[in-house]
Amino acid sequence: MELVNSLGRRKTAVARIYLSEGKGNITVNKREFTEYFPSLTLQYIVMQPLNLIGVPEKYDIKVNLDGGGPKGQAEALRLAISRALVEIDAEARKELKAAGFMTRDPREVERKKPGQPKARKRFQFSKR
Repeated sequence: MELVNSLGRRKTAVARIYLSEGKGNITVNKREFTEYFPSLTLQYIVMQPLNLIGVPEKYDIKVNLDGGGPKGQAEALRLAISRALVEIDAEARKELKAAGFMTRDPREVERKKPGQPKARKRFQFSKR
């Protein structure tokens, strides 16, 4: 099996992954993924697509993660892994889509407007 490249995004986080046959090692920015994501919740998010398909120890994944916070990075990585798994096995798409792992979450931070304190907040109105 050759190397499969995939990309996942969430908020401002970008995950570029290289998936190949292996023993289930996940390396994030040259660190073990359990070290990179110490929270068990984030580790669970990353492993969701692999566990759903039933192949957590079948592939080695090398990840370049950039931008965003820990949760956004974990969700970007989940999307990238899901896309790579579909590229390898098209049958997996139905299961992953039903679980909601194939959908790119489009929500982004709204920009701050000029002359105002935040995106939606306004300065206090004074009649006189």
